[in-house]
Amino acid sequence: MAVYTEVSFEQADAFVRRLGHGHARALQAIGAGIENTNYFVSTDRGEWVLTLFERLSSDQLPFYLRYMQHLAQHGIPVPEPQADAGGQILHQLCGRPAALVNRLPGRHVLAPGLPHLQQMGGMLARLHLAGADFPLQQPHPRGLAWWIATMPQVLPFLDGPRSRLLREELEFQRSVAASGAAAALPRGVIHADLFRDNVVFDEVDGEDRLSGLFDFFFAGIDSFLFDLAVCLNDWCIDQTSGRLLEERATAFCDAYQGVRPLVSGELRLMPALLRAAAFRFWLSRLWDLHLPRDAALLQAKDPGHFERVLRECIERPWHPLH
Repeated sequence: MAVYTEVSFEQADAFVRRLGHGHARALQAIGAGIENTNYFVSTDRGEWVLTLFERLSSDQLPFYLRYMQHLAQHGIPVPEPQADAGGQILHQLCGRPAALVNRLPGRHVLAPGLPHLQQMGGMLARLHLAGADFPLQQPHPRGLAWWIATMPQVLPFLDGPRSRLLREELEFQRSVAASGAAAALPRGVIHADLFRDNVVFDEVDGEDRLSGLFDFFFAGIDSFLFDLAVCLNDWCIDQTSGRLLEERATAFCDAYQGVRPLVSGELRLMPALLRAAAFRFWLSRLWDLHLPRDAALLQAKDPGHFERVLRECIERPWHPLH
């Protein structure tokens, strides 16, 4: 959500008017994130988020946009892509594929308490079940194939110990992925990036209620357990050391299992998938740091954070309970 492509107020106004959402009143660039160009757009008919896609092509995008539409129609609080008069939800703006979605109410809770974790755990399971009848198929774009292709690009920037850890962990993950246990894991469409800053909560009757899930542009078919591990590695760790906080992880998993119980293979493979999730984000942050793209407002995130998380996952494996 950095700004790679500048959009003028006049261009945004013409865009929202074409989609039937009134006249633009304000346009604000969104500086968080690193993949796409995003703006908040206020019109006389509502609040919207305008996204211009910088890496994904017009051929790739229907999967993501239709998935968001599918989830919204199944009661999951996600931004719903807005269609033009012809029913199309993928558009063009400033030479880029573009989409307009409704802006959901709420705020990020970057220091979540147990009630936030429990809501998120249950919602993640609901999301997994809601995608069961989604008809489109696409592999997880940041899965094992991407790890294998990307690691050689970042290794030249690393010292000996970090290079060795990265290479050894990839070999471990390749062996896990080739196992029968991994092949038997329940699979479906996963979000793959549900960090705290991709979720908002809105205050209702004095209590925070989960009101929105965002940024579906890493979604694809993979194990549900990987999605759960991604969340645990962000929502349930000590942010300084990277250590998993077991009470928080247990609360999250209990809430998840209240909606979709984990099978025995998922319980056994949780330590390996926690490592996989940490490895994926360490690798992608190394890539963003050392091989950056030009963008206004772009701030690369610290790769060292997920290196610490990975080392903790290796040193202290954790299994959820039934």
